[in-house]
Amino acid sequence: MSIKRLGRQTVRFSAPPVIAAVGSVAGKKEREGPLGHCFDHTSNDSYFGEKSWEKAESLMQKKALETACGKIKLQSCALDYIFAGDLLNQCCASSFAMRGSDAPFFGLYGACSTFCEALSLAAMSIDGGFADIAAAVTSSHFCGAERQFRLPLEYGGQRTPTAQWTATAAGAAILRADGEGPRINAVTTGVIRDAGIRDANNMGAAMAPAAFDTLTAHFSDLGIAPEKYDLIATGDLGRHGRDVLLELFAKNGVDISNILSDCGMMLFSGENQDVHSGASGCGCSASVFCGYIYDGIISGKWKNVLLASTGALMSPTTSGQGESIPGICHAVSISAEKEAF
Repeated sequence: MSIKRLGRQTVRFSAPPVIAAVGSVAGKKEREGPLGHCFDHTSNDSYFGEKSWEKAESLMQKKALETACGKIKLQSCALDYIFAGDLLNQCCASSFAMRGSDAPFFGLYGACSTFCEALSLAAMSIDGGFADIAAAVTSSHFCGAERQFRLPLEYGGQRTPTAQWTATAAGAAILRADGEGPRINAVTTGVIRDAGIRDANNMGAAMAPAAFDTLTAHFSDLGIAPEKYDLIATGDLGRHGRDVLLELFAKNGVDISNILSDCGMMLFSGENQDVHSGASGCGCSASVFCGYIYDGIISGKWKNVLLASTGALMSPTTSGQGESIPGICHAVSISAEKEAF
């Protein structure tokens, strides 16, 4: 235990799991964005041929997993575990998607941080000897999220400048104990942080303190400087949240602006697509990583990447009761080499 556990929040793996394959699915608006050509599957129809948005989201997640499995000629029933989550009540998009997979299933909820939560738990299971192969899968759907968290689309309410657009997307990653591919060397599990923000249309600012806390813990626990990474990609802080995060680091005399990107900003074009502050949702960091960042590591564009998905842990009930919005961030260190540090 003392060999793997570093500090309060970080685990460094003695046998770093390999990300053997990934799959990504995205909607029409995502296909029209800067990364549209990166996704394995896209659709012109927000229903993806289904009868409801919720059914569409389950199909997206199922298709992402099938795609990842297909790339390494694997049947889903061969997976030791599936770790999956989404934004819908009771994580029903995930559980409905995994019907018939015949693989042991863990349903997760970490809001938009769920993809890194799933990657972390899958990697821990493999490094701990409890699994040889596991999947991390998450999804979100703009229309389903709007129906659950905000107002009916037909209402046509005005969106504030800090508001974000929930990604209609899904991503799946297959982790295994050995083989070729990028490796997960360490994970830092987040602590819930609450900045007292009550505006559900300002999630970036609500999540930024949690991102700062987790990233700071990651660097401290591993004894490394941020510059060890070629890319630090937060999950979906959006433009406003990214600015807040940079300000928090600047107060400590640290400048990470040259290596910090945000999946919520990468997914859409701020100039050409009306998404205000950027993207959000469980499918945001999942699709950007599985559709874009993973290939960048494979191609040599980046050697060391820190993926830090962020989540706003609210619900329609708590927002309606005037509660503040707690934030969480989980960070996963991914490298083209077995031992990055």
